[in-house]
Formats: sequence, C-alpha cells, structure tokens
Amino acid sequence: MTRIPSHSIEDAPQAARSLLAEMVQFSPTGRLLNLHAQMAHAPAVLDAYVSIRRATARLGTLDGPIRSALMLAAAVHDGSEYALAIVSALALRSGWRPDQVEALRAGKDLGEQKTDALIGVVREAAANSGHVSDPAWARAVRGGWTDEQLAEAFAYLGLTVFTSYFLNFAGTELDIPAGAAGSGPAGTGAPAPTSGVGR
Repeated sequence: MTRIPSHSIEDAPQAARSLLAEMVQFSPTGRLLNLHAQMAHAPAVLDAYVSIRRATARLGTLDGPIRSALMLAAAVHDGSEYALAIVSALALRSGWRPDQVEALRAGKDLGEQKTDALIGVVREAAANSGHVSDPAWARAVRGGWTDEQLAEAFAYLGLTVFTSYFLNFAGTELDIPAGAAGSGPAGTGAPAPTSGVGR
C-alpha cells in the first residue's frame, strides 16, 4: 500500500520542483517515476537522492555498464521489486543483454573475470551490511581494480540501498514493467560490454 503522497513538478513543494525536473534525465522511461513523485513530498529525501545521482554522474569514473551491473547486484538483496525493475531497465539501456541482466538478478557471474570480481565485492557488501570478505576484495584487486574504483563502487551500492529502502518504506507502486529484460537497446543483441573505466 502506498503510504506517501505523490507530486508532479507543478504541485510539488517549491524546494523539490527543480530537483524533479533534473530527475527526468535519469529516468529509464523519460518521465517522472512514482519513486521521484513520492520523494518530492519531503524535499530533504529527494535532495539526498539527487545528490548521490548527481555525484556519480559528474564524478564517477566507472563505465555506465559497470555502474548498472553494480546497482543490479545490490538491488537483488533489498527486497524491492520496483528497484529491481528500475535497475534492470537501466542495465539494458546501458548495453547489457537480457540474458546477462537475468544472470545478475539471479546472483550469477557473467563470465567476465574482471567485471565479476567487482560485482562480487558489491554483492557481498549488499548481503552483509557493507562487510566484504578479504578473499573477495583481493580477487577484485588481482582483477585490476584500483582502490579508487573499489571505493567508487560503494557509491552505486549506497545509491541502490537508499533507493530500495525508500521504495520499501513508502510502499511505492510499481509504474514500470517488472520484467524489464527483453526491452531497450540490449534487446537488439548488441555485444556485451566489457569491464573498464572512463565515460
């Protein structure tokens, strides 16, 4: 059951209006989602969400496909169908194939050693309140991930946890397809992204 009122840009609290307008660019549907509309009821919540989004967009160094894979690996553990749907759509839009998105949703490796090592760190952290085993961390380092990249991976974990927990807390109604795989550019059979950095 939805617990928090929703807003449009026009009727949102004044402090939330420009933030809602900014969120349209991050939406996998090109429009405001129920997620944004409910967060706007408390501008402090929306501002916190936008701040993390803005920081990762402006300062992040990990490739888009890697970011979405990390968020999807994290979302699996938060019990939010809505978060899984959003991040699955973003993963498809960033270039992952539907079968790869399904593998990530199932907690499976993608078969790309470097990428799987970083995903493994975030997957462990998401399942264990941020704790990561030394072997998982060492595997990522051996795979070629730097300390800076491992630290940045936490930003995508944090963004996902913040989002998922709010969705659970607010009882947000799903307004995008729950089975996101099979739609978007990844459905064209584009080759899988490979791990790396840059933008």
